[in-house]
This record gives sequence, structure tokens and C-alpha cells, in this order.
Amino acid sequence: MATTSQPTLIQWIFDTRPWFSSATQTRHLPTDPQAQRIMALLPPSETASALKYYHVRDAKMSLASSLIKHLAIAHLSPRTPWHATTITRDARTKPTWIDPTTSTTPIAFNVTHQAGIVALIAIPCPSPSLPVEVGIDLVCTSERRARDHELILSEGWLHFVAMHADVFSPREAAYLKHEVLSAVPGLVSPSGGPSAVLDGKLRAFYALWALREAYVKLTGEALLAEWLQELEFRGFRPVAPTAGWAVPAREEEAETKEDGERKRYGAQAINNPEVWFKGRRVDDVNMSLRAMGEDYMICTAVRTPGRKEVALGWKLRPYRVLDLDDMLEFAEGRASEGDGSWV
Repeated sequence: MATTSQPTLIQWIFDTRPWFSSATQTRHLPTDPQAQRIMALLPPSETASALKYYHVRDAKMSLASSLIKHLAIAHLSPRTPWHATTITRDARTKPTWIDPTTSTTPIAFNVTHQAGIVALIAIPCPSPSLPVEVGIDLVCTSERRARDHELILSEGWLHFVAMHADVFSPREAAYLKHEVLSAVPGLVSPSGGPSAVLDGKLRAFYALWALREAYVKLTGEALLAEWLQELEFRGFRPVAPTAGWAVPAREEEAETKEDGERKRYGAQAINNPEVWFKGRRVDDVNMSLRAMGEDYMICTAVRTPGRKEVALGWKLRPYRVLDLDDMLEFAEGRASEGDGSWV
């Protein structure tokens, strides 16, 4: 019987930015010693897919995305041979793993990548009769900062938000356009200047993007879902930067103080924001928005359909930044135990 006890919940990150310093182009990867180790661990189709990318940064994230999924399956299913961790896609094209010994999908996982960072959440299903749904999204506020600032200064903030109106609800778009600075005290320092105002607005914009994307990925849909504008995150606010990857985020559970006043900007992790769908408050999804360093925000969403209290009882913790060499040693050890052929 499923319980609300904490499962073996994996929240991992690869920072691919320092990888393969000698490989300045994608075509250099097959001769890079560390890249060779990764590619030797992946199905040929996944390696080939990564090597199709024009930019080496995208190829690195593709390799990392493949490797991290196989690592998670191997970690959570220790009796499964490395070459039986084959990734497929379900009816909604969401990546999944089918256990070859049981023909079930005992692990729920989801991956996101942005600006050199690849992150994964993976959770074993508490029982065959209790599925788990997960979604994750990572955003980087600085990746397009120069372009965003140029567009906003040229066309205006209202135009910038309107460009993305199809993926926001009307209430969210109005909040971003007219209310976010006053609704989130402290988001912009009074002495920050025009650039700081734009950065504050963009941080709120990307926080909302991460919240929505994680929820949508949890459902197995995409940002073209017909119901997208009926999904609302009310009174949302971004999380404040941390001093670095390894600095723990300050957690915060509630969105308002006891007297109803909106809390000031400053929390580095916010759990369970207010979500509405088709006019009703969503009460079955466990969500966490977390800052990682100066520029990144990551959002995680989990749900156990049919028994909402199970997922709601889980603690979404800080993500662990993986050491590539350690992970390669683990994977190579597991791969050496099998016959070396992908099934």
C-alpha cells in the first residue's frame, strides 16, 4: 500500500559548461576523451542525435540529458543491467522507461535543460497501482538578457508581455504588465535604475514561465495545449538569487503573512504557489520554485493521481550538482556487468 513516506527522490543537475574544453565544435566531440566515455555508454541513436547539433553547447546538453536519464534508472533499479535502461516515449511522446522484466513503468522522470545546465527529477512509483506524474523546468534570466533588454527598450514592456500572451492566462499577463512591481515589494531596489527595473520584471516573467512549463510537462502536454490559458498562477513572485550553486536556498512555505499582506521579495525557494485551473483551485500538485545561483530558477511539480496526499507529503529538496567523473565511473561499472549490447 502506498504511503506518504518520502520515496527515493532524485533531483540531479549536470553543469555542462566546463565539459570538453578541447571541443570547440560539435565535430570535435568524437575525439574528446571524456566525451568518448559518455558516448560509449549511450545507445548509438542517442549519440547520433547529439552529434547532429550545430552548436557544441547544444550537443553537450543532449549528451548530458541522455546520460542523466540512464543514470537515474540504473540508480533506482539496481538490478537492471545498464544496457536495459533503454528510453522510449509514451503515447504523449513523454520520455519513459519500461522495465523489461515486468513490462511496467516503475519510475517517473522528467528532464530540462537551459544555458548549459541539465536537470532531472526521478521518483519510483510507490506501487504499480499508483502512478506518479512529474514535471521540471529550468530558466536562465541572463541567457537572452541583452536581446530582451533591447526589445523592451525598443517596443516597451507591454509589447514584450503581449508577444507571449498565448502561453499565459489573461490574468497572468495583466499581472505582469501592470502589477508585478507593486505586488512584489523589494523586487527592484529604489536605487537600482532603469536596467534593474527591467531585470526585476524579467525575473518575474521567467519565474512564471518556469512554473507553467513544469506544470504543463507534468501533464504530458506541451505549451500548445488547448487549455493553456485556463491555467493560472495567481499572485506569483520570483525567487531571489542564491550566492552560488552550493549555497542552500532559504525555504518559504506560505505566500502571505497571517494578516494577508504579501511578503517582500527575498525567499530563495517557494513551495506550493497558488494554482488555478478552469476556475478551480488546484490542490493535488506539489510544486517548488527554487533559485540556483544568480541567474537560474528551477521549478519542480509532482502529483500522484487518485491519492493526492501521497505526493503532497513529499519534500522537494535542493538539487544535487553531479560530478561527471564520479557518474562515469558508476555507469562504466554497471555497464561492465552486462553484455554490452543495447536492447
